[in-house]
Amino acid sequence: MLPVAVDAMGGDDAPGPILAGSHEAAAAGVPIVLVGPSDLAGRDTADGGQLALIEASEVIGMHDDPAQGVRRKKDSTLVRAAEAVRDGQASAMISAGNTGATMAAALLRMGRIKGVKRPAIATPIPVPGSTPTVLLDAGANAEVQAEWLVQFGLMGSVYARHRFGMDKPRVGLLNIGEEPGKGDTLRKEAFELLAASPSLNFIGNVEGRDVMSDNVDVCVTDGFTGNVVLKTLEGAMKRVIGALMDAFVAEDHYKPHAEALMPSLVPLYESLSPDTYGGATLLGVDGVCIIAHGSSSPTAIVNGIDVARAMVDQEMVAEISDAIAAAAI
Repeated sequence: MLPVAVDAMGGDDAPGPILAGSHEAAAAGVPIVLVGPSDLAGRDTADGGQLALIEASEVIGMHDDPAQGVRRKKDSTLVRAAEAVRDGQASAMISAGNTGATMAAALLRMGRIKGVKRPAIATPIPVPGSTPTVLLDAGANAEVQAEWLVQFGLMGSVYARHRFGMDKPRVGLLNIGEEPGKGDTLRKEAFELLAASPSLNFIGNVEGRDVMSDNVDVCVTDGFTGNVVLKTLEGAMKRVIGALMDAFVAEDHYKPHAEALMPSLVPLYESLSPDTYGGATLLGVDGVCIIAHGSSSPTAIVNGIDVARAMVDQEMVAEISDAIAAAAI
């Protein structure tokens, strides 16, 4: 397998957590090539080896305009990582940097799969006790057309099969009600197209409460709505967990009970943590691109690299290409 190209300078606290995660992944046997400044060369890995380096002298910051950053900073880590995939130097790329710039770099350098109208960001939403729900689009396209949502459903279904082993993923359209005919013009038109697609296991409209349930496997929506849902759920889970932890230490006599509950709560916490899933996947570009959270820990980077390797090994991009060609939407 070709190495996974890791944007060493992407993320709120880069390069520290990025390097730590890359070293851990390399020690586990995953080939890694860092993309970053020349002073990263020669840094030892945990097992005494050294990670390969593609030199890049520029960084597209979190507050930079994504499209302008990619066009103006041609020697940026994001651009060089995407070019490494395009040129066959790397099998996939991962970045915890500017999401819009990551998407733009992948799209402009790696290109779009033939027939794909717009790429979409697929994000796993944790479902306690069950497999995650794949939500897309989670922010790539604020405005969409109905036929794009059908393609999102196709790409999301392929991703769900490869990532979570779902045999026939159930696809739902995020809406304000379950009944057919609900929603605005876009949702009504998309419902008809999704229902008519023989390639999809479409189950109809789903509501916001279904996203973190086992009622749906792939939830399709526009990027504006999807990103609001994602950030709302992230914020809610963080605050609920924080409030629970505070309650455990609020009174001394609570502590023994909290300690007794921890063996059950730790796996639940891990299942809800974004670090567990490693990041989102940009579907529709001609290569594997993982978009990690800006605050990714080393664990998140390791998991993101593992996802990238799995998607390459399972030839997800080729299957998405076949699915789009067969649907001819």
